[in-house]
Amino acid sequence: MSLFKSVGMRLCIIFVTSILAFVLVMGITSYEISRSMLQKKVTEASKETIIQSDEKLNYFYQTYEKFTEQLMADADFAVLLANLDKLDKTSYEYSTTLKDFDKLVTKYMYATEGIQGTEIFTPKGDTIPLTTNLIPEQNYANKDWYKAMIAKDGDPVWLDSKLAENRILTPIISVGRVLHTRGNAKGVAAILVDIDLKMYNKQLEKIKMGDTGFIHILSPANKIIYSKNVNELGKPSPITLSPEQMKQPNGSFISADGKQAVVYSKTEATGWFTVGTMPVSELTAASAQIFKVMLIVAGCALILAIVIGLFVARMIGSPLVKLRNLMQEGANGNLKIRAKYRRSGDEIGQLGDSFNEMMKQITSLVVQTNNSAQEVLDTASELSVASKGTATAAKEIAVATIEISGGAGALAVDAERGNELTQSIGTQISNVIHANLEMGKVSTAVQGSSEQGTVYMKELITKTNTTEEMTRSMVDKVDKLKESTSSIRKILEILNNITKQTNILSLNATIEAARAGAAGKGFMVVANEIRKLADQSRQSIEVVGQITVTIQQEIDDTVSILSTAYPLFQQQIQSVKEADLIFKQVTDHMSGFINQLISVSTSVNELEQSQMVLSDAMTNVSAVSQESLATSEQVASLSTEQLSISDGLVKLSDKLERLSNELRDSLSKFSV
Repeated sequence: MSLFKSVGMRLCIIFVTSILAFVLVMGITSYEISRSMLQKKVTEASKETIIQSDEKLNYFYQTYEKFTEQLMADADFAVLLANLDKLDKTSYEYSTTLKDFDKLVTKYMYATEGIQGTEIFTPKGDTIPLTTNLIPEQNYANKDWYKAMIAKDGDPVWLDSKLAENRILTPIISVGRVLHTRGNAKGVAAILVDIDLKMYNKQLEKIKMGDTGFIHILSPANKIIYSKNVNELGKPSPITLSPEQMKQPNGSFISADGKQAVVYSKTEATGWFTVGTMPVSELTAASAQIFKVMLIVAGCALILAIVIGLFVARMIGSPLVKLRNLMQEGANGNLKIRAKYRRSGDEIGQLGDSFNEMMKQITSLVVQTNNSAQEVLDTASELSVASKGTATAAKEIAVATIEISGGAGALAVDAERGNELTQSIGTQISNVIHANLEMGKVSTAVQGSSEQGTVYMKELITKTNTTEEMTRSMVDKVDKLKESTSSIRKILEILNNITKQTNILSLNATIEAARAGAAGKGFMVVANEIRKLADQSRQSIEVVGQITVTIQQEIDDTVSILSTAYPLFQQQIQSVKEADLIFKQVTDHMSGFINQLISVSTSVNELEQSQMVLSDAMTNVSAVSQESLATSEQVASLSTEQLSISDGLVKLSDKLERLSNELRDSLSKFSV
């Protein structure tokens, strides 16, 4: 048997696995909690350090802002600056004033630690030539950093990168602002103060971010303004602050790669960010000791669990192995064996007592079974003889019953077939009756439609005759209208002649009036009016004549159309009369067809009555046949069942005798 199939070994493995899993889960959980808490605490402490450093830097920035304020407040500075603006640059007085101004700026510059240079600009962006300048003397009005100073109009502007025009290699930052002298609201100049980046080292030298951490000063564009490594200045920062983080005054987070813990604080004066980073591994270095202790404890727990597990396996497994061996001997037929365990109250001792009691009971059962098997063997022999006789008689009864059942079955099949044919005939007769009824309904509907069509045709003939009379009357009236039009034309010709005569008379009257001289002037006017009236009458007669010609032409067209339509109306009347005759013939034929359908329906109804009587008779015959068949089949089934039972009894007798012999042989294997 495999070692891992042993109950003791399984208990040992389960015990060791459970203890080791518990210790590991507790240890790893404790390690993760302590690691997380330690990381959180160190991060919070670093955050406070960065905030304090940022406050210190804010004071540092304000120092240089105050430097520019001191210059603005100095009266000599304002006077010298105003004089320089008024004097000619080629004059001796300008040169003297410039030296005094340069001394004053230099005095203030050296009085403040960390200033590398100071540039003063005119309102137009030109540099004032001072010894403190770190950039060339030229106009800077178009430079972005200069525009940023002008846009603030007096507020300080911190420049987060070294100016491209700077002539020295020392890294610097700059603060600039527009200068307003006392009583002058308009800016009189601009100042740019250059500060050495080494001043950051002085401010941040005592701050450490672990062994390998670092501090950067970042612009809002995430560019490095300050780093101990001067090669990183002006380059993008490896630690990037998101827009949401830049809106916060301070905060902390873990870098995207999960390796750096980052804390930051926003400087109020410059808007720059003081960012400190420290490897997460350094934050959690102290928790590594906890992890080592956890591994040592887990190793000790593993060794202890193995020792205890082996002890438990030996304590439980050994008695079980002995009991297994005893059971194997019992399975081989030795019922004399007994378990010899020391009396104890545990489950192993109780199992041994139960095994001994079981072997006693099995021994008694084998002895009793051996006796019973001999008695069963004797009884099986007697039962076998009786069952064989019963089986022979049952076979003869079954053969006779099967022959009776076969005859009843054939009769039932014939009766069932006749019943089915009768029902099929009944179904077909019902279909014929239904079809006759439908044909009767359709014929009645056709007859009604024919009668209705006859009525409609009579009305159509009447209306057609009326239309013919109206058409004939219209033709007569159009002919009369044509004659009237001819009369009108004749009258128009007479009126036209009258108009011509009137025109001639008016012309003659005019001639006579002209002959009469002054006495005939009045008559001449009348003659002219008559002539005008005659012309108007002639024009009207011509218009009426044209209209009359048009009317006569339309009348001629109408007469032509009516002459063409009149024969068509006569043909239509003849067709309507023929259709009426056809409808009457259809009505007569449908009446005869309906009478024949009624006669056929009567005959089919009589046939249906006869079929129903025949169907009832066939149903009775089929029922009697089926009942006889069922009775025969039942008797045959009982006979067959009896025969089967008899055969079964014979087989059971033989089987019982065989089993009795086998049981006797099996029991002979046990030693009691």
